[in-house]
Amino acid sequence: MSWQIDPAHSQIDFSARHMMISTVRGRFENFTGTVEFDEANPGRSLVDVQIEAASVNTRVAQRDGHLRSPDFLDAEKYPYLTFKSKHVETTGPKRGRLIGDLTIRDVTREVALDVDYRGQMTTPWGTTSAGFSGVTTINRKDWGLNWNQVLEAGALLVGEDVNIHIELELIKQPAA
Repeated sequence: MSWQIDPAHSQIDFSARHMMISTVRGRFENFTGTVEFDEANPGRSLVDVQIEAASVNTRVAQRDGHLRSPDFLDAEKYPYLTFKSKHVETTGPKRGRLIGDLTIRDVTREVALDVDYRGQMTTPWGTTSAGFSGVTTINRKDWGLNWNQVLEAGALLVGEDVNIHIELELIKQPAA
């Protein structure tokens, strides 16, 4: 069954340590994707997501500009981050691990997201929506996002681990 991401009811958020004493949070404002969701056999489901690198938003324009720069995402040269699933492992009722390839700056690495299936609902407009949430942590250096600055006390300005939290609402597409 083919589903499209509903961008008005979905979000891709991230967080990372700042000076090792606080956490900075951000999100990507623009992304698209499709999901082939097989509720009877979740292992056969497929996910394909494209995220606009330039849509990064941490609510601080200067920081967002730095994240778009060649020091980090290099959004001009690499306009998209992508995720393409390989398979799903069922880990419990309405839970699973979505394994796939995450590409950032032309570097592709396998990641695993812990996913919760929130169920389906018929909308007031007669369509069917499904909800999913997923979390993972990646090391940004695995994708060549190496920029950092050592602070006077020896700590790093930016943490290496990036926590990713995804909330997706999908809209079932009519059969072809």
